[in-house]
Amino acid sequence: MQSRVSTLEEGQVPPRIIIHQHNKHLPLRLLLLFLLLGVGLVFLYVSMYTYGCIRIHDFSSSRIHTHQACVQRLASWTRPPLTLVHEMNDTELFSCASSSLNKLPSNRTPKIAFMFLTRGPLPLSPLWDKFFQGNDRLYSIYIHSSPTYDPDFDPSSPFYGRQIPSQVAEWGRMSMCDAERRLLANALLDVSNEWFVLVSEACIPLKNFSTIYTHISQSHLSFLGAFDEDSPNARGRYNWGMEPEVNLLDWRKGSQWFELSRKLAVDVVRDTFYYPKFKYFCRADSCYSDEHYLPTMLTLLSPRLLANRTLTWVDWSRGGPHPALYDVGELTENFFKDVVDGESCMYNNHTTNLCFMFLRKIAPSALDHLMSNSLEFFGY
Repeated sequence: MQSRVSTLEEGQVPPRIIIHQHNKHLPLRLLLLFLLLGVGLVFLYVSMYTYGCIRIHDFSSSRIHTHQACVQRLASWTRPPLTLVHEMNDTELFSCASSSLNKLPSNRTPKIAFMFLTRGPLPLSPLWDKFFQGNDRLYSIYIHSSPTYDPDFDPSSPFYGRQIPSQVAEWGRMSMCDAERRLLANALLDVSNEWFVLVSEACIPLKNFSTIYTHISQSHLSFLGAFDEDSPNARGRYNWGMEPEVNLLDWRKGSQWFELSRKLAVDVVRDTFYYPKFKYFCRADSCYSDEHYLPTMLTLLSPRLLANRTLTWVDWSRGGPHPALYDVGELTENFFKDVVDGESCMYNNHTTNLCFMFLRKIAPSALDHLMSNSLEFFGY
């Protein structure tokens, strides 16, 4: 009698055993799947992190390289840079310029850096051309204008190619001081620049180049007005939020137009201590930073290096937020004589009548008149 139990063919597994085997291998396969997935995620994370680090490293290296190249060039420069174009941001520029005081070449010819702070064109530049003529080794020029302004100076002009990388500067705001610091920092990159004069597009020189160079180079002090004045337009602009870095008794006011030594110029671009207080507590609605930041900060740092007066004559007698603007009819020989000889001041501990080297504001329409009479008026 044939048995009811069927024999198993080779390779067959009873149903119960098949189910049992599936249950046995399922956790192993899931474990392997999760393991592969985990390895993949780790690999992806490491790849992304490495790529990001490489990009950050490359970006940082390019920034550091730019700054290091600047410092290295400063250490080896005996002549000014061929171009004023660079890719440094303000932080890098100020850092590089701050390191420029060390190990200056002993054989350099000291120069005056004339720094023009302007919105756009320099309508009086032909008069300045006349003033600079024949003194190429004793001066350099830097122009900070609106970033959208494209100058069209003739290649023969000393102003040609002298525009620095600029940003918007608003009257009465800290951006105006940023522009001044940017001019100083760019000028410091030329190790031959020893004195730094800030002027505007409406300024003119009152004396010939030789007289101004001698007056500035032989002075024991830098020319920056810094006055303690108990009035609404001086102490009245002080914000108590500036304490403790700047106290009310430290608060100073002065003209925006200055002449600084190289040492003081480095102090200005190096400052990170007082700058934030003025940025946040000296605002245009109640305080004009360009009249207070440098006078206060440099008085705190180097009071004995300041003459406490400016070299730029300005007329505020007509009132209003801006000084008087002079045109052809008022610009006579007697007018300039009164400006130059009308006041006395201290110079190297001696009294002198030679107090002002520059004048503002001059209307552009006065250019031809001044060009025709520059020898009679100014000696150039």
